[in-house]
Amino acid sequence: MGSSSTISLLFFLIPVLLPGAMATIFVFTNRCPETIYPGVQTNPNRPAFPTTGFALPPGPDAAFPGVPAGWSGRIWGRYRCATDASGSFGCASGDCATGHVECNGAGNQAPSTLAEFTLNGQGGRDFYDISNVDGFNVPIQILPYGGQSCATVTCAANINAACPPELAARAAGGATVGCRSACGAFNTDEFCCRGEFGSPDRCRPSRYSQFFKAQCPLAYSYAFDDGSSTFTCASGGNYQIIFCS
Repeated sequence: MGSSSTISLLFFLIPVLLPGAMATIFVFTNRCPETIYPGVQTNPNRPAFPTTGFALPPGPDAAFPGVPAGWSGRIWGRYRCATDASGSFGCASGDCATGHVECNGAGNQAPSTLAEFTLNGQGGRDFYDISNVDGFNVPIQILPYGGQSCATVTCAANINAACPPELAARAAGGATVGCRSACGAFNTDEFCCRGEFGSPDRCRPSRYSQFFKAQCPLAYSYAFDDGSSTFTCASGGNYQIIFCS
């Protein structure tokens, strides 16, 4: 799930807005050696997240206490970012291509590691996952807190360091700044789970998706990797997003 080319099954979960449902707190933590610029995209027809993009230096947390019940969308990290002489902001990895720190509704440029959420979804539960279906660019952890005991989901491996050369996304200087999925690298129906391969019985794990799964066993490695990669939690808790966990 979580692919720009494949509609995520998670987002078909219809939200049930419970009477008196409380807003959720999202806390962002950067343990990377450089500033990360989280990007946030809200799914269509859902209440908006309090920000669409911001700077997160190493160390201090950034908290957003007003994430509304029923929010559904994706969060990812951008890095190696700068503002050029014309005043346009851009990132070598995970850019949303708006020319600003704020993504303003624009999505991530692959490859990007995604943290995906539907709050107050089916059965009044939260649904969340980490996805490498759009590839990988930075380690992410989702840490639920403040509610019932819910699973922590982590993709902590430095997949960029192990990325097969044919999947590597490189910055202008040649450094690997992301690892593309097979869909992103080769754009075939088989790797992208579309056309005649657009069903779980026809789209099966490839050697490339198995590479991602071996690196991050809890994360989505291809579009139909639901069984081991979607997590649920009773609504009412909060979430910490940790980069470079």
